Amino acid sequence: MTGSRVVALGHYQPAKVLTNDDLAAIVDTSDEWITSRVGIKTRHVGGPDEPVDELAAHAGAKALAAAGLQPSDIDLVLVATSTAIDRSPSMSARVAARLGMGSPAVMDINVVCSGFTHALAVADHTIRAGAATRALVIGADKMGDIADWTDRTTCVLLGDGAGAAVVTADPSAPDTPGGPGIGPVLWGSVPEMGNAVRIEGTPPRFAQEGQSVYRWATTQLPPIARKVCEKAGITPEDLAAVVLHQANLRIIEPVARKIGAVNAVIARDVVDSGNTSAASIPMALSKLVERGEIASGAPVLLFGFGGNLSYAGQVIRCP
Repeated sequence: MTGSRVVALGHYQPAKVLTNDDLAAIVDTSDEWITSRVGIKTRHVGGPDEPVDELAAHAGAKALAAAGLQPSDIDLVLVATSTAIDRSPSMSARVAARLGMGSPAVMDINVVCSGFTHALAVADHTIRAGAATRALVIGADKMGDIADWTDRTTCVLLGDGAGAAVVTADPSAPDTPGGPGIGPVLWGSVPEMGNAVRIEGTPPRFAQEGQSVYRWATTQLPPIARKVCEKAGITPEDLAAVVLHQANLRIIEPVARKIGAVNAVIARDVVDSGNTSAASIPMALSKLVERGEIASGAPVLLFGFGGNLSYAGQVIRCP
């Protein structure tokens, strides 16, 4: 079997920015209340003329351009999303059509906030099995469309956006300790606690049991994340960056500290973008790379968690 690697990234957010003061005008909250509890200052929100597949296609096009590839070079499109309203055509099929692709395999993956790391693992496994050679993996969500704008405990969290990665076969770089590529995934869930994060109803609305999610994330996830590093053959101290799901700064910072990645850059895009669900990890990683904060080839921990109480993580080499 061959290995695979991430060769390029891209991200996209709607132009409209919603500040904490803007939210205070529509719901009982304040900048101080939001900042002290979740660490978020702004979030981007798309309008009705900006569907999820448009956000995803913009991010995908940027990733393809960064990789120096044409849409026709891609033979697998995976879109991680939980905010697709229509069942068919899928987001991945719509993205492929928007980008003018040839005849790629197209699949959506709904694992909510850990969707991107699940999708990245699926792309890696598919390439290793020889069923694809170049994949476009996208996390895209419009959380504003499913927000309850009367609930100050949840609407302050949510934002819209998309992030994308181009993943290619790499016969010269199978996963070996210290080698480039995408490391083994560690994934799982806690089914009996699945109702702690919900997107339900008609129209669908986001709801969560915040304290249960916080306790689970800050106590149960750090040892799992350390096992991800172990599977990749490195220690947390070796990490150049840690990109966790951008749920809440009060979750990101303690989890990152407990992982023990003392030399790593910690992604904190949640401050500017809010919780964008499946988009949060690729978007935050793309921004770190764009700003030159991670050296090419450096090991980066990606770790998604959230809805279903599911999780998935892997160590990749920075493109």
